[in-house]
Amino acid sequence: MEDYTKFRLKSKEELAPLLEDKESIFIVACNKCFKEFKTVDEPECAELEQFVKEQGKKVSGSARIDFLCNKVLTQRQLDEQLPADAENVFVISCGLGIQTVAELSDRLIFAASDSISYDGQHGMALTNLRCDACGQCYLNLTGGICPIVDCAKSLINGQCGGAKNGKCEVDVNRECAWQNIYKRMDGQGRTEELISQPVQIRDYSKVNFNLINQYVKSIREKRFEGYFGGIHPTEHKELTEHLALVRFPDPGTVVIPLSQHTGAPATAIVVPGDKVKVGQKIGEAAGFVSSPIHSSVSGTVTAVEPRLHPTLEVDVLSVVIESDGKNTLHESVQPCADPENLTTDEILDLVREKGIVGMGGAGFPTAVKLKVSKPIDTVLLNGCECEPMLTADHRVLLEYADDVIYGLKVLLKTVNAEKGMIVIEDNKPDAIELLETKVAGLDNIEVVVAKTKYPQGAEKMLIKRTLGRQVPSGGLPLDVGVIVSNVSTAKAVSDAIVTGIPLVERVITVTGERIKKPGNFIVKIGTNVQDIVDYCGGTIGDDTEIKLGGPMMGFGIKNLNVPIIKGTNGIIAIETVDSEESECIKCGRCVDVCPMELSPLYFTKYCKEENWEGMKEKNVMDCIECRCCEFVCSSKIPLMSRIKTGKTAIREGK
Repeated sequence: MEDYTKFRLKSKEELAPLLEDKESIFIVACNKCFKEFKTVDEPECAELEQFVKEQGKKVSGSARIDFLCNKVLTQRQLDEQLPADAENVFVISCGLGIQTVAELSDRLIFAASDSISYDGQHGMALTNLRCDACGQCYLNLTGGICPIVDCAKSLINGQCGGAKNGKCEVDVNRECAWQNIYKRMDGQGRTEELISQPVQIRDYSKVNFNLINQYVKSIREKRFEGYFGGIHPTEHKELTEHLALVRFPDPGTVVIPLSQHTGAPATAIVVPGDKVKVGQKIGEAAGFVSSPIHSSVSGTVTAVEPRLHPTLEVDVLSVVIESDGKNTLHESVQPCADPENLTTDEILDLVREKGIVGMGGAGFPTAVKLKVSKPIDTVLLNGCECEPMLTADHRVLLEYADDVIYGLKVLLKTVNAEKGMIVIEDNKPDAIELLETKVAGLDNIEVVVAKTKYPQGAEKMLIKRTLGRQVPSGGLPLDVGVIVSNVSTAKAVSDAIVTGIPLVERVITVTGERIKKPGNFIVKIGTNVQDIVDYCGGTIGDDTEIKLGGPMMGFGIKNLNVPIIKGTNGIIAIETVDSEESECIKCGRCVDVCPMELSPLYFTKYCKEENWEGMKEKNVMDCIECRCCEFVCSSKIPLMSRIKTGKTAIREGK
């Protein structure tokens, strides 16, 4: 059974006479849709190139194009790759792709493949049905106009003679396909070729049910490897993954929000006029689920007032500090005197006092996470960084590997776990090689290589992928004996013990196709986002969107006069995409990619009806807000905003 059901190359017996009087052949091949994603090239293009050469013909080039039916992208690539001397273009795709090339190019277009008969979608383009997958493509005989689909009567051997004024007698709103075929072939000087080739219809209607059933079963087994769902968005990590960390210039003024974590905001313990130093506590934790806040610079407090929060989009109480440029350390910033003999309670107190929170985005207080009430056997360090574009954690692994490993050892000791795993996706081979070397002599720590897939870094996906354990609905990782922490969080724990420094700076990636000078930076908490963007050369183009975080789960911001906080792992500048929402067509793609195995199509329906109970019954609270559903939605429905609306309504008891 083939690994696709779209099209296959025509037989050599059929291709040979087609090539007989042709010179200068250019081949366009579609990188098949609706198939298992692979980075290797499809074989048909190479096979046809070889056969053309065997026939003594010149191959002037080839183009392998994703989603050939996407006219905008295909036009761009044909303009770039189609040489001027390519007289004959042979297209390997389903009928939809062949017709697209025929419409976009003035060259002679020939179908080198047959669309295989099946029931299903054709192509990623949201167009009318233009290929019937009949198993025998006639487009090389008709100049790229399909007699099956475009002719109301599906006539194969010529027009019926019933057309009037160029319109079909069956449907006066439709143009006569055969008149259009004749016009195109006449314009190409090929009318004799059209008339002289009657078509013998082949029959591909018989289906081997057992073979199909066996194939579907094997595909389903692959689908559930690791965890269900997920997507493979274009990564664009090449912009910054090779760039070493650079310390960002010290800001003249920092704005440090007292809410940078899950839970209660910290309470200010400084007032305007106070002198502060680096690492000095300026906000006290206001409860068990809370975290202290520390100054990232030395200088003078100029204000304690509401300022715009970068992700909450409201004003929150913040401490504004004017730096003196000296970076004088506070007296409390001291290395731990006896780190190897720290007790669990001492580690918890230290982690809490140093203001360490999860640095993967959520900002949950680490001391609270480590205060476990159930036995823990494994600590997972998340080094996947599955968000496209971001490379901050990648650089932390490369440049602070020893600190990360030391931090993991501390976490293992704190929760009394037997095993530590550093999970890294296979798109970071340099980090994998380095970390494997570093832990080679450790019995209780290993590096786990995970096949790249988004959202692998979500803790429930990570646990299922590495340990095969399913966190129950509404449950936490500790319910299955696991603690999950980000690699940057582990480094922060190491810093707190080895140097005594609180969490006052972090690594961020500044990237995107609309940023002039991308990079990876060590940035002080409270540094202004606008200053960072300006330092990187500013943005390109007016239709640019700035997000804090990655393109999938990041927060779009319009006002760049906001600070970097503990959970900010990136600033990306990308092209603004305006899309018009259509009605849900119940295609099921959102269900297919949801890693939590939910049914997102119901969420938008119930949200519009304000059926909060319905959303609750469909387990909307289990949604991890990865945005996979919205990413694949053909109808461009803003699923994530409706999911968040539903969650808020449920929490408020509506």
